[in-house]
Parts: sequence; C-alpha cells; structure tokens
Amino acid sequence: MTATKDMSIAEVLKMNRGTASIFMEHGMHCMGCPHATAESLEEAGMVHGIDVDALVDNLNAYLASNGE
Repeated sequence: MTATKDMSIAEVLKMNRGTASIFMEHGMHCMGCPHATAESLEEAGMVHGIDVDALVDNLNAYLASNGE
C-alpha cells in the first residue's frame, strides 16, 4: 500500500501502526484526535505547517521497508 495526501492519518495508521513514529517526527502528535479520521494528510499538514510531500515520502519509504 502507498500513502497519499488525500488519506487520513487513521487510514495510514491502519496500514501500519509503525507509521506513528513518522507522524511524530514531523510534529504531528494528533493520532488520537478526532481530526485524525476526518482530515486528509494535506489538510492536517497545512494546519500544522508541515511539508506534506516530505511527510508522504517518509511514510512511503517506511511502508516500503516494512513490507507494506
């Protein structure tokens, strides 16, 4: 599976719970927040002032190296 900007945090976490560390490295500590299921990664990135392209790249590198 591949993470995309239009996915929610919750969707990515369902693919692999280990991605939580990637979110935290990018300053997104909101994995249990109600917005984690409603906002896309792109929307959450704008709220948190995060480079979403870098986040998605890091998520996909993690997923690729962990058999997902």
